[in-house]
Amino acid sequence: MKTYPLESIGIEIAKEKQFKMIDIITKYFQGHEVLTRGDLGVVKGLNKPITTEKAEKVIAEFFGSEGAVLVRGSGTAAIKWGLYSILGEKSERKVLVHKAPVYPTTDVTFKMMGVEKIEADFNNLDELKEVLKNNNFDAALVQYTRQKIDDSYDIKEVIAEIKKYNIPIVTDDNYAVMKVNKTGSELGADLSAFSTFKLLGPEGIGCVVGKKEFIDKIVSSNYSGGGQVQGHEALDVLRGLVYAPVSLAIQGEVNDKLHKIFNSGEIEFIKGAYLVNAQSKVIVVELKENIAEEMLVHAEKLGALPNPVGAESKYEFSPLFYRVSGTFRATDPALEKRMIRINPNRAGVETIVRVLKESYKMAKEVK
Repeated sequence: MKTYPLESIGIEIAKEKQFKMIDIITKYFQGHEVLTRGDLGVVKGLNKPITTEKAEKVIAEFFGSEGAVLVRGSGTAAIKWGLYSILGEKSERKVLVHKAPVYPTTDVTFKMMGVEKIEADFNNLDELKEVLKNNNFDAALVQYTRQKIDDSYDIKEVIAEIKKYNIPIVTDDNYAVMKVNKTGSELGADLSAFSTFKLLGPEGIGCVVGKKEFIDKIVSSNYSGGGQVQGHEALDVLRGLVYAPVSLAIQGEVNDKLHKIFNSGEIEFIKGAYLVNAQSKVIVVELKENIAEEMLVHAEKLGALPNPVGAESKYEFSPLFYRVSGTFRATDPALEKRMIRINPNRAGVETIVRVLKESYKMAKEVK
């Protein structure tokens, strides 16, 4: 099985991103302001907290975009607002998507908005060109991370091809921001949408960055006081964005080391391992025996997380030992019995190897 994981940034680039974020924060916030919990409510003239507006300016400058807005509803709502800002209320709306299962929550958004999806295989630029030539699109949605095991497309190339037809693009940057060097909007998309909960931020807060005309549309449409992100939440978003890049770069290093160990033959019960973007970038271990389900039960007793919370949220510091994704199971249902998905989160190599070996031993003893 061949996989095509996204290239993670290293520690040095991650440090640069941390320092850049802090530098920009100091331009917009006085020292005492970051030690507070921010203001609340719809300030006259802004219709949002002053702290939130400042945080959005920081985020926009950090990602080199014309604007940014924080929204309630996490990454799902960020994508929804991004699409709405482009599509508006047209009766017939055609959106270009990759020929793959659309992320379930995004598919709900499509259904709610009455969007017609037209597919093209982004892995095949010739096919993409043909679909673009023979259809009129109102927008395109490009998922940054992989939707299928064999996805290999270069998002920069896909964006460039679509932009030749002046089609507005929203990129779903969930699971990619602060792991890769540039976001979709930095690579030419009109908007990037992502969840800040996946970046050590607060629950339920999404972010859209990109062109001012679309950001302004979101702000004017999302005018309800209850829909505003409060000052303390905006500050928590910034705190998460400060710490996320280095934390995620360390996680990437651990994944790389585990990949080498698991494919070295050093651990006798492992057949092989794959680095994949199964949403988050994780390592999938293939066992020689159909014992994965039993091992997962024991791994939880040994301290591994049995399920994700927000996919690398601030709560998920222990390693995740989990069943393989639905994409893998759809490819071959038997993989669930011999594969384990591992996300290191904040754990080191030694911890993960220990839990893996001990859970195997315990599972074998029970059998």
